[in-house]
Amino acid sequence: MNIDKKAAIKVIAAITASAALCAVLGTTTARAATINVANVLELTGTGATAGTNFKNGVELAIKEINASGGILGNKIASTTLDTQSNPGVAKGLVKKAVDDDVFAVFGPIFSGSFIVSMAETRRAEIPNITGAEAANITMQGNPYVFRTSFTQADAMPKVASYIVNDAKVGKLAIIYGNNDFGKGGRDMLIKALEKSNTKIVADISTDPGQVDFSAAVLKAKQSNADAVFVYTNEEESAHVLRELRKQGWNKPIIGETTLIGQKVIELAGDAANGAISHVGLTADAKNPLMQAFKQRFEKEYKYAPDHNCIKGYTGMYFLKAAIEKVGKLDRKAVAQALHGLTIKAAQQPGVLMDVTIDDKGDINRESFITQVKNGKQEVISVLPPLKK
Repeated sequence: MNIDKKAAIKVIAAITASAALCAVLGTTTARAATINVANVLELTGTGATAGTNFKNGVELAIKEINASGGILGNKIASTTLDTQSNPGVAKGLVKKAVDDDVFAVFGPIFSGSFIVSMAETRRAEIPNITGAEAANITMQGNPYVFRTSFTQADAMPKVASYIVNDAKVGKLAIIYGNNDFGKGGRDMLIKALEKSNTKIVADISTDPGQVDFSAAVLKAKQSNADAVFVYTNEEESAHVLRELRKQGWNKPIIGETTLIGQKVIELAGDAANGAISHVGLTADAKNPLMQAFKQRFEKEYKYAPDHNCIKGYTGMYFLKAAIEKVGKLDRKAVAQALHGLTIKAAQQPGVLMDVTIDDKGDINRESFITQVKNGKQEVISVLPPLKK
C-alpha cells in the first residue's frame, strides 16, 4: 500500500502531539493528590459539645476550600474518629490516624487527651492542630503542635488584668475543674494575680462531669468573696451558673472562654445573664469576616457557632496558608512554615483575624472581654495582641 509522504508526516506529527498531550495530562494527574486529614475529637462524653463544634468548623472550611479549587489544586478529604472524651481512646485513635498516613490531625480538644496522644503525631512528623488550652501542651517543645486557641499562659494574664483593674476585685473565689485543663488555668490565674492586691479566699476543686455544684457554690458564698472565677468545661459551667443564681449569688461571675460559650448560654438560660469572660474568639465580634462566617455557619448547621466552631474553621485555614507558603505537600516543611508564620486576613480571609503563630505553636492576636446580655454575648472590650 502506497502512503503519501506528506500524509505520513502529518500522521507522525499527530501521534507525537497526542503522546505529548498524554504525557502532560499524566504529569498533571500525578501532581494532583488528595490531602487526607483526620478529626480525632470528642463526639460523645463530657467533651461532646466542644468536639462536635470543632469538627463542624473544620468541615465547613474543607467544603469552602474544595469548592474554590482546593489547596494547590488538591482537594481535601477528612475522616472523623470519636475519642469518647477518653484519653486512652484518644491516644489509640491518633495512632490509627498516623498509621493511615494522614497529612494532618485535628484534635483532640480535651487537654488531657491531647497531652497523651501528641507524641504519636510527633513521631510521624504530622502537623497536629488543636483548640486545647492547657499551658503545658506547648511547653514540651513539640514542633508539630499548633493551637487555634490562646494558651492559658497568655489568656490568664488578660483575665487577671480585668479582675484587678476593671472589676477591682479584692477577694476572689475560684471554682475549677480537677483535670489538666482546669488545673492548668487555675495555676496560671493564681500566678498572674500574685503581685496584685486581689487575694484568693476560696480555691474550690470540682470533678469533670459533675452536675451538683451546690457545695462548691456554698463554699464560694461563705468565703465572702467579691467575685467568683469559674473555670470548668462547657456542660459543668452551665450547672455552676444555674447553681450560683439558685443560691442568690449577686456578685460578679468571671471566667474564660468556656464559661459563656453558646452552648453554655443555651443550657444555663437566664442564669448566664451578666456573666463576663475573656474570650479569644467570638462570633459576635464586630468584624465583617467573622459576621460573614457566622452567617455561613448558621446556614450550613442551623445553629449559632461558638468558639470551638471558629477554632476548627480557622485551623484548616492555618494549614492551607502554610501549604501554600511551602508550595508542595510536605508535612515536615509545612510544620516548619507554621512556626513564626503571620497570616493576614486580607490575604487569607478564612483566618478571620490577623494572627501570628510563634515558635512554640501558640497564637497571638486580638481577643475580647464579653458579657452575656439577654441570652447573647456582647463584646464590651477589644484587647490588642500581646507584646512579646
